[in-house]
Amino acid sequence: MEKLNNDINSKVTAASLLVALGIIYGDIGTSPLYALRAVIGERPIEPILVYGGVSCIFWTLVLQTSIKYIWLTLKADNEGEGGIFSLYALVRRYGKKLVIPTILGATTLLADGIITPPISVASAIEGLGMVKGLENLIVPGNGLSIGIVVCILSILFFFQRFGTQIIGKFFGPIMTVWFTMLLVVGISQIIHFPDVLKALSPYYAYELLVIYPHGFWLLGAVFLCTTGAEALYSDLGHCGIKNIRITWIFVKTSLVACYLGQAAWMMHQEQFTLNGRNPFYETIPDWFLLPSIGIATAATIIASQALISGSFTLISEAINLNFWPRVTVKQPTETKGQIYIPSVNSILWFGCVLMILYFKESGHMEAAYGFSITITMMMTTLLLSYFLFYKLKWNRFLVFGLLLLFATVETSFFIANVAKIKERWMFLFFELFIFSVMYVWYYARKINNRFTKFTDLGKHAPLIKELGEDNAIPKFSTHLIYLTKANNRHEIEEKIIRSIFAKKPKRADVYWFLHINRTEHPYTLSYDVSELIDDKLIRININVGFRIQPRTELYFKKVVQDLVASKELKLHIRPDGSSKYNNEPDFKFVVIEKFLSVENEFALKEGLLLNSYFFLKRMGQSDEKAFGLDKSDVAIEQVPLIYQPSNNIPIKRNSDVS
Repeated sequence: MEKLNNDINSKVTAASLLVALGIIYGDIGTSPLYALRAVIGERPIEPILVYGGVSCIFWTLVLQTSIKYIWLTLKADNEGEGGIFSLYALVRRYGKKLVIPTILGATTLLADGIITPPISVASAIEGLGMVKGLENLIVPGNGLSIGIVVCILSILFFFQRFGTQIIGKFFGPIMTVWFTMLLVVGISQIIHFPDVLKALSPYYAYELLVIYPHGFWLLGAVFLCTTGAEALYSDLGHCGIKNIRITWIFVKTSLVACYLGQAAWMMHQEQFTLNGRNPFYETIPDWFLLPSIGIATAATIIASQALISGSFTLISEAINLNFWPRVTVKQPTETKGQIYIPSVNSILWFGCVLMILYFKESGHMEAAYGFSITITMMMTTLLLSYFLFYKLKWNRFLVFGLLLLFATVETSFFIANVAKIKERWMFLFFELFIFSVMYVWYYARKINNRFTKFTDLGKHAPLIKELGEDNAIPKFSTHLIYLTKANNRHEIEEKIIRSIFAKKPKRADVYWFLHINRTEHPYTLSYDVSELIDDKLIRININVGFRIQPRTELYFKKVVQDLVASKELKLHIRPDGSSKYNNEPDFKFVVIEKFLSVENEFALKEGLLLNSYFFLKRMGQSDEKAFGLDKSDVAIEQVPLIYQPSNNIPIKRNSDVS
């Protein structure tokens, strides 16, 4: 199945190119609405600023987007899938400390994404203020413009539960129209003022950063032109490398033409400053202004949809790689990879609405946008260097040189963006929350797993067989299934053995030990079977890719059907005669959950970590739902986790009183 998916994504057709245009370029494709305007601001319009701004934007697109992401990062495809968690899955064996960069990159990618929908949609809607008759109605930051943006975003988030299969087919054509519009409008301005082409020289970028007063700090605004570059890699699995690389030629040409067109207009208009005007809409002919706003709004909605879908995928991968508590994940359509996470949808909606209510207009959001995504890019660069050196076996000096180049560029962007912290202080709480959840969940599970003790299953097998045949013990179930973490087929958790024999022994005809193995490949779904005692003790390993939601009970029953069909398993007829009325086998899954024992005495760090973990566990999805088990077929058992038992108990016996 993986090979088939890869073959489909590797094909280049008109349809596949259209899909790529519609899915992955929303964020970076709508940046001309605000990027160059943010660079210029209300500063005096002069050649060193305008040409320098366009030159910085052009070379940022060359270095960051074209070279780093289109050429290099797309090489790191994990069975055709991309994104920071896919990259981590490829290189995690080469460094234990790569966990922190991964968590940091995922956190900042998710956090800064909250501002993408409001800034994009607001930038498009504010263009209505230029339409005759609407000048006094649609004013950036007024109640009507804010209300329209909130309404559009709310509708968008509401319809996530139904999937995007129906409207998704229009994304490609709409984005094709959008980029064509950028290209045509940009060229129309360049033709009138061709001298602007000299802005492509890196010398003008040097002048802006070194000679122009405080020019270096304008990199924070320049960075807005490439904020969507990370999405190119995250959406690799939806489009394929070839489709992304080919369509990028058209997209980049359109973007550069649009930026040059805006610069040409600025250099030949008569006012000293922008005075609140948006150079993007100023380059649009009056007769086409209203249609252009409609196209821009559609493009920004698509950009927002890409962000939302990407967030769902990010959290889904985080769950499967044990970076996030298990939450409800739904698949609204039959389309591969399309998922819906209600809790994430609600958080994103609330965050986006809060952003537009707080900042009120896109111009204010520009001052806060981009800080976190620089951190994401820096973390991706670090993980990518491991991939190039360890997986592709590139020369260490070449890898170090590339690492130094991108580290220099991205550190410069990061330093310039540090000034935005005062505009986005409220983001820090959101980012701290996401980082804390990922950190706590990952490392507390490590502690939890460290206290999971294994034993040799073989030495318990005769007693288990004897229990299964002891008619004096009431039968617990025909088929008793335990979920095990043991990677070795000859091992089993001690708590499972205690569960079978302790208190009321659990007699069954067949004992199953089911191991879910999360693979480094995204869409693996296979199994293997080991019979320790024929028709009595059976172990199943189910290999599940990190992008697949586990449906353990369905997988297990399918495996049983296969074993029966191949005559490797004889389903037992219940001796009580009940099979006369119902010949379905009696399956019972036992889920063993840990809780934090009151016997523990913690140091501060361990106490915070484990108490937070069990709090998140209670807030998250139950184990039976997370593993895809029906409640009617599940028995839950609680066992205490004793991490640091209290040894010094100051209790004394009273002396005898006569």
